[in-house]
Amino acid sequence: MHRIIVLDDIAQEGLDLLDAADGVEYEIRKKLPVDELRTALTQFDGAILRSGAKLTAEVLAGNKRLKAIVRAGVGTDNIDKAAATRQGIVVMNTPAGNTVSTAEHAFALMLALSRNIAPANQSLIEGRWDRKKYMGTQLAGKTLGIVGMGRIGREVASRAMAFDMTVIAYDPFLSDDQAAKLGLQRAATIEDLLPQIDYLTVHTPLTDETRGLIGKDCLAKLKPGVRVINAARGGIYDVDALVEGLNSGQIGGVALDVYEQEPCTDSPLFGMPGVVCTPHLGASTEEAQTQVAVEGVHLLLNFLQTGEIKHAVNVAALDPKTLEEMRGFMDVAHRLGLLLSQWHGGGVDTVKLTFRGEITGKNTKLLTNAFCVGLLERALGEEINIINAEMMLRDRGIELCEESHHEMSAFASSISADVAGGGRTVTAGGTLLGHNMPRLVVLDGHRLESYLDGNLLVFSHQDVPGIIGRVGTIFGEHNVNIAQMAVGRSGGEPGGSAIGVLNLDGLPAQAALDAVSAVSEITMACVVQLPPVGQLPSWLQ
Repeated sequence: MHRIIVLDDIAQEGLDLLDAADGVEYEIRKKLPVDELRTALTQFDGAILRSGAKLTAEVLAGNKRLKAIVRAGVGTDNIDKAAATRQGIVVMNTPAGNTVSTAEHAFALMLALSRNIAPANQSLIEGRWDRKKYMGTQLAGKTLGIVGMGRIGREVASRAMAFDMTVIAYDPFLSDDQAAKLGLQRAATIEDLLPQIDYLTVHTPLTDETRGLIGKDCLAKLKPGVRVINAARGGIYDVDALVEGLNSGQIGGVALDVYEQEPCTDSPLFGMPGVVCTPHLGASTEEAQTQVAVEGVHLLLNFLQTGEIKHAVNVAALDPKTLEEMRGFMDVAHRLGLLLSQWHGGGVDTVKLTFRGEITGKNTKLLTNAFCVGLLERALGEEINIINAEMMLRDRGIELCEESHHEMSAFASSISADVAGGGRTVTAGGTLLGHNMPRLVVLDGHRLESYLDGNLLVFSHQDVPGIIGRVGTIFGEHNVNIAQMAVGRSGGEPGGSAIGVLNLDGLPAQAALDAVSAVSEITMACVVQLPPVGQLPSWLQ
Protein backbone atom coordinates (compact mmCIF):
# COMPACT_ATOMS: atom_id res chain seq x y z
CA MET A 1 0.00 0.00 0.00
CA HIS A 2 1.42 3.38 -1.07
CA ARG A 3 0.69 6.30 1.23
CA ILE A 4 0.44 9.87 -0.08
CA ILE A 5 0.21 13.11 1.89
CA VAL A 6 -1.51 16.16 0.38
CA LEU A 7 0.01 19.29 1.95
CA ASP A 8 -1.95 22.08 0.22
CA ASP A 9 -5.33 22.59 -1.40
CA ILE A 10 -5.52 20.90 -4.80
CA ALA A 11 -8.46 20.69 -7.19
CA GLN A 12 -11.11 18.08 -6.45
CA GLU A 13 -10.36 16.36 -9.76
CA GLY A 14 -6.93 15.46 -8.40
CA LEU A 15 -8.39 14.08 -5.17
CA ASP A 16 -10.86 12.04 -7.22
CA LEU A 17 -7.95 10.36 -8.99
CA LEU A 18 -6.41 9.46 -5.62
CA ASP A 19 -9.76 8.06 -4.45
CA ALA A 20 -9.96 5.85 -7.54
CA ALA A 21 -6.36 4.58 -7.45
CA ASP A 22 -5.81 0.96 -6.40
CA GLY A 23 -3.30 0.24 -3.66
CA VAL A 24 -3.11 3.88 -2.56
CA GLU A 25 -4.29 5.70 0.50
CA TYR A 26 -3.91 9.39 1.17
CA GLU A 27 -4.36 11.99 3.86
CA ILE A 28 -4.82 15.75 3.62
CA ARG A 29 -2.70 17.59 6.19
CA LYS A 30 -2.36 21.32 5.63
CA LYS A 31 -0.49 24.10 7.41
CA LEU A 32 1.51 21.82 9.67
CA PRO A 33 4.12 23.37 11.99
CA VAL A 34 7.70 22.45 11.09
CA ASP A 35 8.10 19.70 13.70
CA GLU A 36 4.77 18.09 12.81
CA LEU A 37 5.50 18.36 9.10
CA ARG A 38 8.88 16.66 9.51
CA THR A 39 7.29 13.82 11.48
CA ALA A 40 4.36 13.48 9.09
CA LEU A 41 6.57 13.15 6.02
CA THR A 42 8.27 10.10 7.54
CA GLN A 43 4.93 8.26 7.37
CA PHE A 44 4.34 8.62 3.62
CA ASP A 45 5.83 7.42 0.34
CA GLY A 46 4.85 10.49 -1.71
CA ALA A 47 3.83 14.09 -1.15
CA ILE A 48 1.95 16.54 -3.33
CA LEU A 49 1.87 20.27 -2.61
CA ARG A 50 1.49 23.70 -4.13
CA SER A 51 3.31 26.80 -2.92
CA GLY A 52 2.02 26.89 0.65
CA ALA A 53 4.01 24.12 2.33
CA LYS A 54 7.77 24.68 2.69
CA LEU A 55 9.89 21.54 2.44
CA THR A 56 13.20 22.78 3.79
CA ALA A 57 16.36 20.83 4.52
CA GLU A 58 15.31 20.77 8.17
CA VAL A 59 11.95 19.25 7.28
CA LEU A 60 13.46 16.59 4.99
CA ALA A 61 16.44 15.69 7.18
CA GLY A 62 16.66 12.03 8.13
CA ASN A 63 13.61 10.97 6.11
CA LYS A 64 14.10 7.34 5.05
CA ARG A 65 10.64 6.67 3.63
CA LEU A 66 9.59 9.54 1.38
CA LYS A 67 10.37 8.70 -2.25
CA ALA A 68 8.82 11.50 -4.30
CA ILE A 69 7.57 15.06 -4.01
CA VAL A 70 5.31 16.55 -6.66
CA ARG A 71 4.76 20.28 -6.96
CA ALA A 72 1.36 20.91 -8.56
CA GLY A 73 2.71 23.90 -10.47
CA VAL A 74 5.97 25.04 -12.03
CA GLY A 75 8.08 26.76 -9.38
CA THR A 76 9.84 24.56 -6.84
CA ASP A 77 11.38 27.34 -4.76
CA ASN A 78 9.52 26.06 -1.68
CA ILE A 79 11.32 22.70 -1.89
CA ASP A 80 14.98 22.29 -0.96
CA LYS A 81 15.98 20.24 -4.00
CA ALA A 82 19.56 19.70 -2.88
CA ALA A 83 18.32 18.28 0.43
CA ALA A 84 15.78 16.11 -1.39
CA THR A 85 18.51 14.76 -3.67
CA ARG A 86 20.71 13.91 -0.72
CA GLN A 87 17.79 11.99 0.77
CA GLY A 88 17.16 10.17 -2.51
CA ILE A 89 13.80 11.89 -3.04
CA VAL A 90 12.64 12.65 -6.57
CA VAL A 91 11.17 16.13 -7.04
CA MET A 92 8.78 16.61 -9.97
CA ASN A 93 6.70 19.54 -11.18
CA THR A 94 3.92 20.17 -13.70
CA PRO A 95 5.44 22.55 -16.26
CA ALA A 96 2.57 22.72 -18.75
CA GLY A 97 -0.52 23.04 -16.57
CA ASN A 98 -0.52 26.79 -15.93
CA THR A 99 1.11 28.01 -19.16
CA VAL A 100 -1.92 29.68 -20.69
CA SER A 101 -3.20 31.10 -17.40
CA THR A 102 0.16 32.74 -16.63
CA ALA A 103 0.47 34.14 -20.15
CA GLU A 104 -3.03 35.57 -19.93
CA HIS A 105 -2.29 37.17 -16.56
CA ALA A 106 0.88 38.80 -17.90
CA PHE A 107 -1.19 40.21 -20.73
CA ALA A 108 -3.91 41.35 -18.33
CA LEU A 109 -1.26 43.26 -16.36
CA MET A 110 -0.04 44.87 -19.59
CA LEU A 111 -3.57 46.01 -20.45
CA ALA A 112 -4.19 47.22 -16.91
CA LEU A 113 -1.08 49.41 -17.11
CA SER A 114 -2.03 50.77 -20.53
CA ARG A 115 -5.58 51.74 -19.59
CA ASN A 116 -5.12 52.67 -15.92
CA ILE A 117 -7.69 50.06 -14.90
CA ALA A 118 -6.89 49.89 -11.18
CA PRO A 119 -6.78 53.63 -10.34
CA ALA A 120 -9.79 54.36 -12.55
CA ASN A 121 -11.80 51.72 -10.74
CA GLN A 122 -10.68 53.09 -7.37
CA SER A 123 -11.71 56.61 -8.36
CA LEU A 124 -15.27 55.41 -9.00
CA ILE A 125 -15.33 53.60 -5.67
CA GLU A 126 -14.31 56.89 -4.04
CA GLY A 127 -17.10 58.77 -5.83
CA ARG A 128 -15.06 60.52 -8.55
CA TRP A 129 -15.55 60.62 -12.34
CA ASP A 130 -12.00 61.28 -13.60
CA ARG A 131 -12.14 60.51 -17.32
CA LYS A 132 -9.46 63.03 -18.28
CA LYS A 133 -7.10 61.96 -15.52
CA TYR A 134 -6.85 58.39 -16.80
CA MET A 135 -5.97 58.86 -20.44
CA GLY A 136 -4.47 55.56 -21.62
CA THR A 137 -2.49 54.22 -24.55
CA GLN A 138 -3.31 51.41 -26.97
CA LEU A 139 -1.16 48.33 -27.45
CA ALA A 140 -1.52 48.27 -31.25
CA GLY A 141 1.56 49.68 -32.90
CA LYS A 142 3.70 49.36 -29.77
CA THR A 143 6.75 47.11 -29.37
CA LEU A 144 6.83 44.37 -26.76
CA GLY A 145 10.12 42.92 -25.56
CA ILE A 146 10.04 39.37 -24.21
CA VAL A 147 12.93 37.86 -22.28
CA GLY A 148 12.57 34.07 -22.23
CA MET A 149 10.89 32.17 -25.06
CA GLY A 150 9.80 28.95 -23.39
CA ARG A 151 6.17 27.87 -23.29
CA ILE A 152 4.84 30.98 -21.54
CA GLY A 153 6.94 33.45 -23.49
CA ARG A 154 5.65 32.02 -26.76
CA GLU A 155 2.04 32.20 -25.60
CA VAL A 156 2.52 35.87 -24.67
CA ALA A 157 4.12 36.56 -28.05
CA SER A 158 1.19 35.07 -29.99
CA ARG A 159 -1.29 37.19 -28.02
CA ALA A 160 0.77 40.34 -28.51
CA MET A 161 0.86 39.83 -32.27
CA ALA A 162 -2.92 39.34 -32.25
CA PHE A 163 -3.06 42.84 -30.73
CA ASP A 164 -0.94 44.17 -33.62
CA MET A 165 2.13 44.64 -31.47
CA THR A 166 5.65 44.24 -32.78
CA VAL A 167 7.48 41.60 -30.74
CA ILE A 168 11.23 41.49 -30.14
CA ALA A 169 12.45 38.54 -28.09
CA TYR A 170 15.65 37.54 -26.37
CA ASP A 171 16.44 33.98 -25.40
CA PRO A 172 19.96 32.51 -25.44
CA PHE A 173 18.66 29.61 -27.55
CA LEU A 174 16.43 31.54 -29.94
CA SER A 175 17.86 31.65 -33.46
CA ASP A 176 16.97 33.97 -36.33
CA ASP A 177 15.22 31.13 -38.17
CA GLN A 178 13.08 30.27 -35.14
CA ALA A 179 12.21 33.92 -34.63
CA ALA A 180 11.16 34.22 -38.28
CA LYS A 181 8.91 31.17 -37.98
CA LEU A 182 7.26 32.70 -34.92
CA GLY A 183 6.76 36.01 -36.71
CA LEU A 184 8.91 38.07 -34.34
CA GLN A 185 12.33 39.69 -34.22
CA ARG A 186 15.30 38.31 -32.31
CA ALA A 187 17.54 40.47 -30.14
CA ALA A 188 21.12 39.28 -29.87
CA THR A 189 21.42 40.53 -26.29
CA ILE A 190 19.22 42.04 -23.60
CA GLU A 191 21.16 45.29 -24.01
CA ASP A 192 20.13 45.39 -27.67
CA LEU A 193 16.51 44.78 -26.70
CA LEU A 194 16.01 47.46 -24.05
CA PRO A 195 16.22 50.70 -26.12
CA GLN A 196 13.72 49.43 -28.72
CA ILE A 197 10.70 48.46 -26.66
CA ASP A 198 7.62 50.12 -25.20
CA TYR A 199 6.77 47.16 -22.94
CA LEU A 200 8.97 44.51 -21.31
CA THR A 201 7.85 41.17 -19.90
CA VAL A 202 10.07 38.41 -18.54
CA HIS A 203 9.39 34.67 -18.56
CA THR A 204 12.56 33.05 -17.27
CA PRO A 205 13.67 31.21 -14.15
CA LEU A 206 15.44 33.22 -11.46
CA THR A 207 19.13 32.47 -12.04
CA ASP A 208 22.37 34.31 -11.46
CA GLU A 209 22.07 35.62 -15.02
CA THR A 210 18.50 36.93 -14.63
CA ARG A 211 18.62 38.24 -11.05
CA GLY A 212 18.41 42.04 -11.14
CA LEU A 213 17.90 42.00 -14.91
CA ILE A 214 16.55 45.53 -14.66
CA GLY A 215 18.86 47.33 -12.27
CA LYS A 216 19.95 50.90 -11.71
CA ASP A 217 22.86 50.47 -14.11
CA CYS A 218 20.54 49.84 -17.06
CA LEU A 219 17.88 52.50 -16.46
CA ALA A 220 19.52 54.84 -18.96
CA LYS A 221 19.35 52.12 -21.63
CA LEU A 222 15.57 51.88 -21.39
CA LYS A 223 13.32 53.68 -23.82
CA PRO A 224 11.79 56.56 -21.80
CA GLY A 225 8.33 55.66 -20.53
CA VAL A 226 8.71 51.90 -20.93
CA ARG A 227 6.24 49.76 -18.99
CA VAL A 228 7.60 46.61 -17.35
CA ILE A 229 5.73 43.44 -16.34
CA ASN A 230 6.84 40.47 -14.24
CA ALA A 231 4.65 37.40 -13.80
CA ALA A 232 7.61 35.00 -13.69
CA ARG A 233 9.81 35.17 -10.58
CA GLY A 234 10.45 37.83 -7.99
CA GLY A 235 13.99 39.21 -8.02
CA ILE A 236 14.33 39.44 -11.80
CA TYR A 237 13.73 43.19 -11.48
CA ASP A 238 15.51 45.25 -8.83
CA VAL A 239 12.75 46.95 -6.82
CA ASP A 240 14.89 49.98 -5.94
CA ALA A 241 15.67 50.48 -9.62
CA LEU A 242 11.98 50.34 -10.48
CA VAL A 243 11.19 52.98 -7.86
CA GLU A 244 13.98 55.21 -9.15
CA GLY A 245 12.84 54.74 -12.75
CA LEU A 246 9.24 55.59 -11.88
CA ASN A 247 10.26 58.72 -9.98
CA SER A 248 12.43 59.94 -12.85
CA GLY A 249 9.89 59.09 -15.54
CA GLN A 250 12.32 56.72 -17.28
CA ILE A 251 9.85 53.94 -16.46
CA GLY A 252 6.23 54.70 -17.26
CA GLY A 253 4.62 51.83 -15.41
CA VAL A 254 5.30 48.67 -13.40
CA ALA A 255 3.10 45.59 -13.07
CA LEU A 256 4.16 42.79 -10.75
CA ASP A 257 2.60 39.47 -9.82
CA VAL A 258 5.67 37.99 -8.11
CA TYR A 259 8.03 39.12 -5.37
CA GLU A 260 11.41 38.11 -4.04
CA GLN A 261 9.86 37.25 -0.68
CA GLU A 262 6.29 35.92 -0.60
CA PRO A 263 3.81 36.59 0.90
CA CYS A 264 4.64 40.25 0.27
CA THR A 265 2.40 42.88 1.85
CA ASP A 266 4.89 45.73 2.08
CA SER A 267 6.83 47.16 -0.86
CA PRO A 268 7.93 50.68 -1.80
CA LEU A 269 6.11 50.12 -5.09
CA PHE A 270 2.71 49.58 -3.50
CA GLY A 271 0.60 52.72 -3.93
CA MET A 272 2.95 54.47 -6.35
CA PRO A 273 1.34 56.05 -9.42
CA GLY A 274 1.68 53.85 -12.50
CA VAL A 275 1.98 50.60 -10.52
CA VAL A 276 -0.33 47.58 -10.63
CA CYS A 277 0.43 44.65 -8.33
CA THR A 278 -1.32 41.34 -7.73
CA PRO A 279 -0.61 38.60 -5.14
CA HIS A 280 0.91 35.89 -7.39
CA LEU A 281 -2.26 35.16 -9.36
CA GLY A 282 -0.61 33.93 -12.56
CA ALA A 283 -1.77 30.34 -12.12
CA SER A 284 -4.90 31.19 -10.13
CA THR A 285 -7.57 30.07 -12.56
CA GLU A 286 -9.92 27.15 -12.17
CA GLU A 287 -8.58 25.60 -15.36
CA ALA A 288 -4.94 25.84 -14.32
CA GLN A 289 -5.63 24.50 -10.84
CA THR A 290 -7.46 21.50 -12.28
CA GLN A 291 -4.72 20.80 -14.83
CA VAL A 292 -1.82 20.97 -12.39
CA ALA A 293 -3.68 18.85 -9.80
CA VAL A 294 -4.53 16.14 -12.32
CA GLU A 295 -1.08 16.17 -13.87
CA GLY A 296 0.61 16.16 -10.46
CA VAL A 297 -1.41 13.19 -9.16
CA HIS A 298 -0.68 11.24 -12.34
CA LEU A 299 3.05 11.91 -11.92
CA LEU A 300 3.03 10.70 -8.33
CA LEU A 301 0.92 7.60 -8.98
CA ASN A 302 2.97 6.59 -12.01
CA PHE A 303 6.18 6.91 -10.05
CA LEU A 304 4.97 4.94 -7.04
CA GLN A 305 3.28 2.22 -9.11
CA THR A 306 5.66 1.82 -12.07
CA GLY A 307 8.84 3.75 -11.25
CA GLU A 308 8.28 6.18 -14.12
CA ILE A 309 9.84 9.61 -13.63
CA LYS A 310 8.73 12.60 -15.70
CA HIS A 311 9.41 16.31 -15.25
CA ALA A 312 11.95 15.70 -12.49
CA VAL A 313 13.91 18.78 -11.44
CA ASN A 314 16.60 17.23 -9.29
CA VAL A 315 17.57 13.62 -10.06
CA ALA A 316 17.91 11.08 -12.82
CA ALA A 317 15.98 7.86 -13.21
CA LEU A 318 18.96 5.54 -12.99
CA ASP A 319 19.55 2.28 -11.16
CA PRO A 320 23.04 1.84 -9.65
CA LYS A 321 24.22 -0.71 -12.23
CA THR A 322 23.28 1.44 -15.21
CA LEU A 323 24.78 4.52 -13.59
CA GLU A 324 28.08 2.73 -12.99
CA GLU A 325 28.20 1.51 -16.61
CA MET A 326 27.34 4.87 -18.14
CA ARG A 327 28.83 7.42 -15.75
CA GLY A 328 32.08 7.99 -17.68
CA PHE A 329 30.49 8.58 -21.07
CA MET A 330 27.67 10.63 -19.53
CA ASP A 331 30.40 12.86 -18.11
CA VAL A 332 31.93 13.12 -21.61
CA ALA A 333 28.56 14.02 -23.14
CA HIS A 334 27.86 16.64 -20.46
CA ARG A 335 31.24 18.29 -20.97
CA LEU A 336 30.81 18.30 -24.76
CA GLY A 337 27.48 20.12 -24.30
CA LEU A 338 29.11 22.72 -22.05
CA LEU A 339 31.98 23.15 -24.52
CA LEU A 340 29.76 23.64 -27.57
CA SER A 341 27.33 26.00 -25.83
CA GLN A 342 30.25 28.35 -25.21
CA TRP A 343 32.16 27.75 -28.46
CA HIS A 344 29.01 28.32 -30.55
CA GLY A 345 27.85 31.25 -28.44
CA GLY A 346 24.54 32.02 -30.19
CA GLY A 347 21.00 30.89 -30.93
CA VAL A 348 20.65 27.20 -31.75
CA ASP A 349 18.32 25.65 -34.33
CA THR A 350 19.50 22.04 -34.54
CA VAL A 351 21.53 19.54 -32.55
CA LYS A 352 22.78 16.27 -34.01
CA LEU A 353 24.38 13.60 -31.83
CA THR A 354 26.24 10.62 -33.25
CA PHE A 355 27.28 7.61 -31.17
CA ARG A 356 29.84 5.10 -32.45
CA GLY A 357 31.22 1.78 -31.32
CA GLU A 358 30.53 -0.19 -28.18
CA ILE A 359 28.55 2.59 -26.51
CA THR A 360 25.72 2.11 -29.03
CA GLY A 361 24.79 -1.10 -27.21
CA LYS A 362 23.99 0.94 -24.08
CA ASN A 363 21.17 3.38 -23.28
CA THR A 364 22.31 6.28 -25.47
CA LYS A 365 19.26 8.31 -24.42
CA LEU A 366 21.09 8.96 -21.16
CA LEU A 367 24.01 10.35 -23.18
CA THR A 368 21.64 12.56 -25.17
CA ASN A 369 20.12 13.94 -22.00
CA ALA A 370 23.52 14.52 -20.41
CA PHE A 371 24.62 16.47 -23.50
CA CYS A 372 21.43 18.55 -23.41
CA VAL A 373 22.11 19.43 -19.77
CA GLY A 374 25.53 20.76 -20.70
CA LEU A 375 24.19 22.70 -23.67
CA LEU A 376 21.43 24.39 -21.65
CA GLU A 377 22.53 24.65 -18.04
CA ARG A 378 24.51 27.90 -18.20
CA ALA A 379 21.41 29.69 -19.49
CA LEU A 380 18.61 27.90 -17.67
CA GLY A 381 19.93 27.50 -14.15
CA GLU A 382 20.19 24.71 -11.63
CA GLU A 383 16.91 22.91 -12.31
CA ILE A 384 18.13 21.49 -15.62
CA ASN A 385 19.01 17.80 -15.35
CA ILE A 386 19.01 14.62 -17.42
CA ILE A 387 15.31 14.09 -16.84
CA ASN A 388 14.03 17.45 -18.11
CA ALA A 389 16.87 18.63 -20.39
CA GLU A 390 15.65 17.14 -23.66
CA MET A 391 12.10 18.39 -23.07
CA MET A 392 13.33 21.90 -22.32
CA LEU A 393 15.53 21.87 -25.41
CA ARG A 394 12.62 20.83 -27.64
CA ASP A 395 10.33 23.38 -25.93
CA ARG A 396 12.60 26.05 -27.35
CA GLY A 397 12.02 24.77 -30.87
CA ILE A 398 15.46 23.19 -31.19
CA GLU A 399 15.47 20.16 -33.46
CA LEU A 400 17.29 17.17 -31.96
CA CYS A 401 18.57 14.27 -34.07
CA GLU A 402 20.39 11.15 -32.87
CA GLU A 403 22.32 8.53 -34.84
CA SER A 404 24.09 5.34 -33.77
CA HIS A 405 26.75 3.45 -35.75
CA HIS A 406 27.96 0.16 -34.37
CA GLU A 407 31.26 0.24 -36.25
CA MET A 408 34.13 1.83 -34.36
CA SER A 409 36.10 4.86 -35.44
CA ALA A 410 39.59 5.40 -34.02
CA PHE A 411 38.22 4.59 -30.56
CA ALA A 412 36.20 1.74 -29.12
CA SER A 413 33.43 4.23 -28.31
CA SER A 414 32.96 7.89 -29.16
CA ILE A 415 30.38 10.68 -29.16
CA SER A 416 30.21 13.53 -31.65
CA ALA A 417 27.86 16.52 -31.66
CA ASP A 418 26.91 19.14 -34.25
CA VAL A 419 25.28 22.36 -33.01
CA ALA A 420 23.91 24.77 -35.61
CA GLY A 421 22.09 28.09 -35.61
CA GLY A 422 22.47 31.70 -36.65
CA GLY A 423 24.58 30.78 -39.66
CA ARG A 424 27.22 29.01 -37.56
CA THR A 425 27.80 25.28 -37.09
CA VAL A 426 30.26 23.81 -34.60
CA THR A 427 31.24 20.19 -34.11
CA ALA A 428 33.01 18.35 -31.33
CA GLY A 429 33.84 14.72 -30.66
CA GLY A 430 34.84 13.09 -27.41
CA THR A 431 35.78 9.77 -25.92
CA LEU A 432 36.74 8.25 -22.58
CA LEU A 433 40.22 7.05 -21.73
CA GLY A 434 40.18 4.45 -18.98
CA HIS A 435 37.15 4.79 -16.72
CA ASN A 436 37.18 8.48 -15.89
CA MET A 437 39.33 10.54 -18.26
CA PRO A 438 37.17 12.52 -20.75
CA ARG A 439 39.00 13.67 -23.85
CA LEU A 440 38.20 16.01 -26.73
CA VAL A 441 39.35 14.33 -29.95
CA VAL A 442 37.73 16.41 -32.72
CA LEU A 443 36.76 20.07 -32.90
CA ASP A 444 35.29 21.56 -36.07
CA GLY A 445 36.91 18.86 -38.19
CA HIS A 446 40.34 19.23 -36.62
CA ARG A 447 41.73 16.10 -34.95
CA LEU A 448 43.48 16.61 -31.64
CA GLU A 449 43.55 15.26 -28.12
CA SER A 450 42.74 17.65 -25.30
CA TYR A 451 41.66 17.39 -21.71
CA LEU A 452 37.97 18.23 -21.16
CA ASP A 453 38.23 19.94 -17.79
CA GLY A 454 38.92 23.28 -16.16
CA ASN A 455 39.54 26.55 -18.00
CA LEU A 456 40.22 26.24 -21.72
CA LEU A 457 41.26 28.76 -24.33
CA VAL A 458 39.98 27.55 -27.70
CA PHE A 459 41.23 29.45 -30.74
CA SER A 460 41.07 28.90 -34.48
CA HIS A 461 43.97 30.17 -36.54
CA GLN A 462 45.97 29.86 -39.74
CA ASP A 463 48.44 26.99 -39.64
CA VAL A 464 51.61 29.06 -39.87
CA PRO A 465 54.76 29.07 -37.72
CA GLY A 466 54.91 31.04 -34.52
CA ILE A 467 51.24 31.20 -33.48
CA ILE A 468 51.55 28.98 -30.41
CA GLY A 469 54.66 30.82 -29.29
CA ARG A 470 52.96 34.19 -29.59
CA VAL A 471 49.94 33.02 -27.58
CA GLY A 472 52.26 31.57 -24.94
CA THR A 473 54.20 34.82 -24.75
CA ILE A 474 50.99 36.84 -24.29
CA PHE A 475 49.82 34.62 -21.45
CA GLY A 476 53.25 34.72 -19.87
CA GLU A 477 53.13 38.51 -19.89
CA HIS A 478 49.72 38.36 -18.19
CA ASN A 479 50.81 35.78 -15.62
CA VAL A 480 48.52 33.02 -16.96
CA ASN A 481 50.02 29.53 -16.70
CA ILE A 482 49.34 26.99 -19.47
CA ALA A 483 48.92 23.50 -18.01
CA GLN A 484 48.34 21.51 -21.22
CA MET A 485 48.26 22.23 -24.93
CA ALA A 486 46.73 20.50 -27.96
CA VAL A 487 46.74 21.60 -31.59
CA GLY A 488 44.89 20.06 -34.53
CA ARG A 489 45.17 20.95 -38.19
CA SER A 490 42.60 20.42 -40.93
CA GLY A 491 43.41 17.71 -43.47
CA GLY A 492 46.77 16.84 -41.93
CA GLU A 493 48.73 19.15 -44.22
CA PRO A 494 50.44 22.39 -43.16
CA GLY A 495 49.27 25.80 -44.31
CA GLY A 496 45.52 25.44 -43.84
CA SER A 497 43.36 26.07 -40.81
CA ALA A 498 44.11 24.85 -37.30
CA ILE A 499 42.61 24.87 -33.83
CA GLY A 500 44.43 25.17 -30.54
CA VAL A 501 43.13 24.19 -27.11
CA LEU A 502 45.02 25.34 -24.03
CA ASN A 503 44.24 24.18 -20.49
CA LEU A 504 44.84 27.15 -18.20
CA ASP A 505 45.45 27.23 -14.47
CA GLY A 506 43.20 30.27 -14.14
CA LEU A 507 40.84 32.50 -16.08
CA PRO A 508 42.74 35.02 -18.22
CA ALA A 509 42.04 38.71 -17.86
CA GLN A 510 40.18 40.49 -20.64
CA ALA A 511 43.38 42.27 -21.63
CA ALA A 512 45.04 38.90 -22.28
CA LEU A 513 42.12 37.76 -24.42
CA ASP A 514 42.15 41.02 -26.36
CA ALA A 515 45.86 40.58 -27.04
CA VAL A 516 45.31 37.02 -28.29
CA SER A 517 42.41 38.10 -30.51
CA ALA A 518 44.57 40.88 -31.95
CA VAL A 519 46.98 38.35 -33.48
CA SER A 520 46.14 38.66 -37.17
CA GLU A 521 46.36 34.94 -37.90
CA ILE A 522 43.87 34.07 -35.14
CA THR A 523 40.29 34.13 -36.46
CA MET A 524 38.44 33.39 -33.22
CA ALA A 525 39.31 32.93 -29.56
CA CYS A 526 37.01 31.85 -26.75
CA VAL A 527 37.40 30.98 -23.08
CA VAL A 528 35.46 27.83 -22.20
CA GLN A 529 34.78 26.96 -18.58
CA LEU A 530 34.31 23.27 -17.74
CA PRO A 531 34.11 21.44 -14.41
CA PRO A 532 37.47 20.63 -12.79
CA VAL A 533 38.96 17.21 -13.37
CA GLY A 534 36.94 14.53 -11.61
CA GLN A 535 34.06 16.83 -10.63
CA LEU A 536 30.68 15.36 -11.55
CA PRO A 537 27.26 17.01 -11.51
CA SER A 538 24.98 15.91 -8.65
CA TRP A 539 22.88 13.67 -10.93
CA LEU A 540 25.97 11.60 -11.80
CA GLN A 541 27.28 11.12 -8.26
